Amino acid sequence: MKKQHADNSHNSADADKDAIVDTVLSHTPFNVDSSCPSIFWASGDGPYENARKAISNIDLSPSKNKRVLLKPNVGRNVAPETGITTHPQVVAAAIDAFRQSGADVAVGESPITGVTTLEAFETSGIAAVAKERNCLLIDMDVRQYVTVKIPDGIAIKSLKVCSQIKDYDIIVSIPVMKTHMHTGVTLSVKNMKGCLWRRTKVELHMLPQLSGHEDKPLDIAIADMSSVLRPHLSIIDGTIGMEGLGPSAGEPKALGVVLVGVDAFATDSLACGIMGISAHDVPHLRMGAERGYGVINLDSISACPQNWKDIKSPFAPPPDELSIEFAGFTILDQQSCSACQSTLLMFLRKYGKQLRDTMSDDEDIIIAIGKGHEEVPGGTLCVGNCTAMHKKCGVFLSGCPPVASEILAMFDL
Repeated sequence: MKKQHADNSHNSADADKDAIVDTVLSHTPFNVDSSCPSIFWASGDGPYENARKAISNIDLSPSKNKRVLLKPNVGRNVAPETGITTHPQVVAAAIDAFRQSGADVAVGESPITGVTTLEAFETSGIAAVAKERNCLLIDMDVRQYVTVKIPDGIAIKSLKVCSQIKDYDIIVSIPVMKTHMHTGVTLSVKNMKGCLWRRTKVELHMLPQLSGHEDKPLDIAIADMSSVLRPHLSIIDGTIGMEGLGPSAGEPKALGVVLVGVDAFATDSLACGIMGISAHDVPHLRMGAERGYGVINLDSISACPQNWKDIKSPFAPPPDELSIEFAGFTILDQQSCSACQSTLLMFLRKYGKQLRDTMSDDEDIIIAIGKGHEEVPGGTLCVGNCTAMHKKCGVFLSGCPPVASEILAMFDL
C-alpha cells in the first residue's frame, strides 16, 4: 500500500480530545524473560549495520500485519550526528527490519516547545531516509490528545498523550544515549515523554515537591508515566551520544554502538553501564524497577555479547550546579523545562565570556529560569515566561522558550 510522506491530518481531532483511555500500554508481543532479560548490542560497523545486527537477534515475526510506530528522539531542530537527535541510519535500519517482517511502519514525534516537527525531521536527516522508503512521518501534535489514567500514579494521576499512540499496535523507542541535566540520563524510558501532547511535557517539570518524598517530582512523574507508557521494544542509538550538559548543550561523544532489548528498563540499565553510570543512581529507573516495571540489576541482565565492558566509556556527568560550569554567573534554576534550559545554556556557551568581560568583576550576573522561585535577588535577569512573577525584581525576558538573541539584546552588546 502506498503511503504518504508526512501526516498532517486533523482527522478525529474532536473525537480524540474528550477521549479517556484506561491504558495505552499493552503486553509486548516480543519474547522476553522477565527474570533475566536479554539485551543485544553491536558495534564496529556503521550505524545502519550495527542497528540491523542488533535487531536481528529479536524475533520480529509478531509484528507481521501490525502497525508499528517508531519513536526516535527528534525533539530539536538540529543537524544529524550532533549527539542530540537519533541518527537517521539507525531509524532507517529499524524501518527496514520491521518492513521485512511484514509490518506497516511509521515514524512519529512530538518535539519540545518551539520546534516544528516536520522541520526537525528534515534537519535531522530522518525525513530523507523515510522518503527513500516511502515511510509515513507523523507530527503527533496535529491531532488532539487522549487522556490516559495512571491508577498507581504518585506525582501525576493522568497524562495527555498524543492520540496516535492508541492507533498503533507496537511502539518502539529509539533514543540517543545521553546524559540529562534534570534526570541524569535520557534513554528509552524517558524518550516516551516525547509521546506527551504538545506543551504538556513542560507540566512534568513544574510539579511541586511531594511531601514525604526526597526524589524530585519530575523523576517521580516519569516513573508514573512508565506505568502506562512503556515501549514494546527499545533501540538505543549510541552512534554519537552526548555527555555533560545534555540533552542538547553537552559534548558529542562517539561510541559507535547500538543496543536493542524488549525490557526498556534493562536496555537502559545496560546503556547506563556502558556510560559508566549505575541505573540505581537514575531515580526514574530505580523507582520504575522498584515498582516492577522492568529490571535494572546488571547481574540479572543477559548482555549479548557478554563483553560489553570492552566498549564501556564513561560519560562526563551533568554538573550539579550550572554556576560551576559558567564562572561569573549565578544561575537560579528551579523547575525549568529542557527548552528554556537549553536556550540559556547555548546562550552562555556562545556569549557568556563576551558578556562577562563587559561587566564588573565584583559580582556575578544572576539569571533565573523556571517556575519554582519563591523570590529572586534584586537585579536578576528573569528568563522565560515562568519567571514573570518576579519581573519587577530585575530585568524580564518573556518567551516560551526565550530566544537567545533576545537575551543578548538585553545587555545591549
